[in-house]
Parts: sequence; structure tokens; C-alpha cells
Amino acid sequence: MNDSGDLIDDPEDTRHSAAERSAAAARSTWVSVAVNVALSGVQISVGVLAKSQGLIADGIHSLSDLIADFVVLFASHHGAKEADADHPYGHQRFENAASMVVGALLLAVGAGMAWTAIGKLENPASIPVVHAAALAVAATALVAKELLFRYMLKIATKVKSGMLVANAWHARSDAASSLVVGIGIAGNLAGYPLLDPIAALIVGLMIAKMGWGFAWDALHELMDRGIDEQELAAITSTLAGTPGVMGVHDVRTRKMGDMIVVDAHIEVDATIPVEAGHDIAVAARRSVMERHRVLSLMTHVDPWRRPDLDHVGETVPIRHGAPAS
Repeated sequence: MNDSGDLIDDPEDTRHSAAERSAAAARSTWVSVAVNVALSGVQISVGVLAKSQGLIADGIHSLSDLIADFVVLFASHHGAKEADADHPYGHQRFENAASMVVGALLLAVGAGMAWTAIGKLENPASIPVVHAAALAVAATALVAKELLFRYMLKIATKVKSGMLVANAWHARSDAASSLVVGIGIAGNLAGYPLLDPIAALIVGLMIAKMGWGFAWDALHELMDRGIDEQELAAITSTLAGTPGVMGVHDVRTRKMGDMIVVDAHIEVDATIPVEAGHDIAVAARRSVMERHRVLSLMTHVDPWRRPDLDHVGETVPIRHGAPAS
């Protein structure tokens, strides 16, 4: 996984079955559910009693996580189903749809929080002084959410699940929002009451921005967006390195959840039997499926002739590991 949180293909990584990925999703998500149930209850209760809009906003954010967690559980359960007549490529796109739902949820929650905070800022006289207990709760929530993020991201990276990565970064957004809320509460206690609703506004905008990013990316994946150039180059290199493959071209990809569907043209010696060309294509497919997170690979075999070959019947030796054309 790179610094931005995107998954990249690593030939050394072990491929995980749909059942393993579903179990990992369920395990990390139920931990998140437990943490968010506890935090949202404490944050909202103390926020109301301590008169902190920022802490209430943070509690609502934690509450929204519960909905997101159950969306993830639903998607991981259905995404693990085997292919059937109606879904010949499987049900992995439940994960893409779930990421879009999570993103839309974050966007709506963030916009609502920001709107409420702006209303408070328009009437500064109505902003109360918060109780010190709110600061202690904000600090506790910050630590809990950061630890939850690290745990969830470790699981997501292990099974290479973009949906779980999205949910992990959702937890990180909670940690960041708790930090902002803590600063706002501290400022309110120090005699600057506007800082509490300002903190709530910042948290709302942070959540809305992250929600937009997740929803936009998921929408593109549902529209068959291809994989990034680095991963495409790795798959092409694996195809080109298969013994008997003389060239590779027109490689096309699309996402199915966190798996990839690939169509590729490979070139084989034009003088070898059809069966031998088929065997090379099968070997290329097997090599890609073993080394990359590819769900399906469709190969089209094209004839290759040595440029200096003048006679059709002349035998051409098979090159091994030829680079892609």
C-alpha cells in the first residue's frame, strides 16, 4: 500500500480467498462497532451535559461509523458469495457499492454538522462555556480512535481490501476530528467560546471531504475504471515473462471489488501448433493468477513472426521471457 492509502500489487503478497477476506472484514468491523458504540454514547451524553457542540458533533461522527460498519459487514458477506448464473464474475462489486454508500453517508453527516456549526457562529451570544469533562472525553476518544485506525489498517493491508482501507481511514478521520474538537474545547475553556463551534465546523468539512473522495472513487470503479499504471505494468510484465510469449499488447483491466478482471492479447510463434499456443496462453493465465490479485484473465492469442522470416514454413525457435511489445 502506498502513502496515500491506495493498495498496490505485490507479487510477494499471499492471495486471500473471498472467505478469508470476509472473515477479516467481520473481525475488524465488529471491533470497530464495539468501540464506536461506547464512544458515541459517552461523547453525546457528556457533550450535552458539558454544553460542547464540538463533542456532540464528534459523537454523531462516531454514531455514523456504526452505520458504516454495518454497511461493510453487509457488503463483505454478500461479496464473498460465489459466482452464479446472474453474476458470472462473482459478487465482489458489493464492496465498491458499499464504499460509495459509506462515502455518501460521510458527505451527508459532514454537511449537516457544518451547517449546524455555522448557525452557532452566526449567533455568538448563544455559545455557552463548556465543562472541563468534555476535554477529558475528547482526549480519550482521540487515543481510542487512533488505536482503532492502526488495527483496522493492519487487517485491511494484510488481506488487500480497499473497502476495509476506506473504513480504516474513516476511523482515522475520527481521530483527527477528536483532535480538532479537543483543541476547540480547550480554547473555549481558555476564554475563546467561538473555538468550540469552529472545531465542529472543521470536523464537518473534514468528514464531508473524505466522504466525497470515497464516493467519487467508488463511482468510477463501478464504471469499470482501470487499475493504476504501476499495477498494470506488473501484470503486463508477468504475461511477457511467460515462456513462449513473444509480445503483449492491448491489456485492459477493470475492478471487481478489490479484484481485477483482465483482457490481454499475447503473441506466440505463428509456426507452432494451435494446441501449443493454447498451452502458452494457459501458462500465462496461471502465472498472472498466482502472482496478482486477478479474478479473471481472458487472453487472445495473436500470431508472431520473426521480422526476417521469409518462408512461412520455416521453424522459429520459441523465445523465453520476451519483453512486451
